[in-house]
Amino acid sequence: MTLQPYPPANHPRPTILLVEDEPFVRDATCGILQHAGFEVLPAIDAPDAMTIYQASHRPIALVMTDMVLPGRSGLQLAHDLRQLSPEVVLLVTSGYTNPEYEVEAPDSRTYFLAKPYSRRTLLDKIEKILRAGSLAKPAAQAG
Repeated sequence: MTLQPYPPANHPRPTILLVEDEPFVRDATCGILQHAGFEVLPAIDAPDAMTIYQASHRPIALVMTDMVLPGRSGLQLAHDLRQLSPEVVLLVTSGYTNPEYEVEAPDSRTYFLAKPYSRRTLLDKIEKILRAGSLAKPAAQAG
């Protein structure tokens, strides 16, 4: 089965802010997402992500963040982003097995993906989030 780019060519391509401090994981994930048709804004940590989020001139449809980041955690970043845009949709990733991390809350627009993840698992998860209607209107960035 060949993965088709998301979304179809006649639709605007969603933008994903990817927050990952490990260069190899960040580069590999960027490549997967770009190949699937997404615009990707990479960030190395929470302060970098906040700067990019606030400065972006295009709507960010999804923030994908590692749970463990230097300085501020992915959950702290989520809290900061929600102060700017309560409707922001987050996909939190982690290699740690902690039941607290694994609870998904579609009603609060927070989703979880365990590491390591495959290309297929990542894209399926993002498409599931998109199809759930959570991204009908991308979050408006302050700034």
